[in-house]
Amino acid sequence: MPKTAGKMNSIMGKDSSTNVISFQERLLKRTPLIVKPTKDPKAAEPRIIAVSSGKGGVGKTSIVANLGYVLSGLGKRVLIVDTDLGLGNLDVLLGITPKYNISHVFSGEKAIGDILVDGPGNMKVLPASSGIQALTHLTDLQMDFIHKQMLRIVSSFDAVLIDTAAGISSNVLYFNAGAQDVCVVVTPDLTAITDAYALMKVLSIQYGTAGFRLLVNQVGNAGEAREIFNHLELVTRQFLDVSIQFMGHILKDDNISKGVRSQKMVSDIFPRSPASECFKVVARQIYDTMENQTR
Repeated sequence: MPKTAGKMNSIMGKDSSTNVISFQERLLKRTPLIVKPTKDPKAAEPRIIAVSSGKGGVGKTSIVANLGYVLSGLGKRVLIVDTDLGLGNLDVLLGITPKYNISHVFSGEKAIGDILVDGPGNMKVLPASSGIQALTHLTDLQMDFIHKQMLRIVSSFDAVLIDTAAGISSNVLYFNAGAQDVCVVVTPDLTAITDAYALMKVLSIQYGTAGFRLLVNQVGNAGEAREIFNHLELVTRQFLDVSIQFMGHILKDDNISKGVRSQKMVSDIFPRSPASECFKVVARQIYDTMENQTR
């Protein structure tokens, strides 16, 4: 059997290893997904931000792309990661066509650094695969493998923005559990709010996540966003032992859909549009947090 085929069977196939920390143990122990290896005690670790939602279609991918673009414009070295491993579409939104993706890393054909591609605004992009069902639910062995692979590249970046899949699958929980910041995206849609609460509930009760940031997308004004945040904050304070911080809001803006159709980010082609101004505010907040981290 060829070497690559053997590796494909061991990583893409079922997990038969007894030496890998189990998924449950990894999350309960809050084992970091990513730690920056460095000999310089003053060097800051990259800021790892997982962008998640309970419901699909709330704009996570657009948010990751635009925030990464604005942060890179502020001088930060940014990596955006598509972890919707079986149905990735970050590359489609950005108008890039990667030759390789994460499936080629799992198969042993490529090292993780080899699949990074250049994105707009000096960002780097780690593309996911599309249509590979085996990667939609990672085994313990696969999680351990991708953890080690990510360690090889993240020290080159100041910020890593992770675009997770929607819902509460094991993949979603895994990538959230390893992040420094968990940003939950909601819209005014009631199901989006309900599912966001469900995501926070699972992460907090079962896996010990104590803090979240809430970003409200597709709102008509700042007051509407604050009202949604206040509602969720009240419910979580009453029923969950977690804290929620208001990360900001993104205004409903037809320019976003125009950008999607042309495979361009709104912050790039319409930099003064209402949504773009909102992305600048949220990105500046992340930037300031990172700067305070290094002081």
